[in-house]
Amino acid sequence: MKTSLITGVGRGIGKALAQRSLAEGFTVIGTTQTGTADYSHANLQIFKLDLSSPQSIAECQKDLCGTGAKPDILINNAGVLLDDEETHLDADKLRQTLEVDVIGTADFTEKMLPSLAPDGHVVFLSSQAGSITDMDNIGDSHYPYHYPAYKIAKCALNMYVRTLAARLVHEGSDTIVSAIHPGWVKTDMGGDQAPVTPESAADAIFKLATSRPETGQFWFNGKKFAW
Repeated sequence: MKTSLITGVGRGIGKALAQRSLAEGFTVIGTTQTGTADYSHANLQIFKLDLSSPQSIAECQKDLCGTGAKPDILINNAGVLLDDEETHLDADKLRQTLEVDVIGTADFTEKMLPSLAPDGHVVFLSSQAGSITDMDNIGDSHYPYHYPAYKIAKCALNMYVRTLAARLVHEGSDTIVSAIHPGWVKTDMGGDQAPVTPESAADAIFKLATSRPETGQFWFNGKKFAW
């Protein structure tokens, strides 16, 4: 039985991913900020993780390593959007966003890498918002200057994906590293007007996570997405 480690499984895409993985026969190790979830399964374990806290990250790693599990897949789903609809950069919100979406996510990943299966797959939920190329393709109607802290953070996360993938190749590792844009998803973050359901987004992410694509790439709907 394969094992998935998924952050942020309490709601939205993370919850849908956990439930899809369980339905496919995976053992799922999930994290939430409280260490609890409103659903259960014989093959589901939930651990507490606050990506804004280095202490919480270290404690979660210790707890996860204590299980002896060797996850085949790590899906970094947890993240924050703190400046939705804002058009001017708020330095405090930028710091908070970077702490969770980039620094905490990278810290957790680095700590868990030695515990992953040798041919594992690390997947990061990125966003179209982090694509520099895409900024050149969208018009004023798409508000390219909105939520700047989130855009900056996802762009930085994309570079971590690239550097991590390159490093692992250099080290001779068989671990694949991928970023994925899930689309505009109907979650607390995406809002009620979003056209994509969490289940549909989870389906695309699960398919990527359980495949062996070219490492160090950015994906959307099964195709490479521009950085």
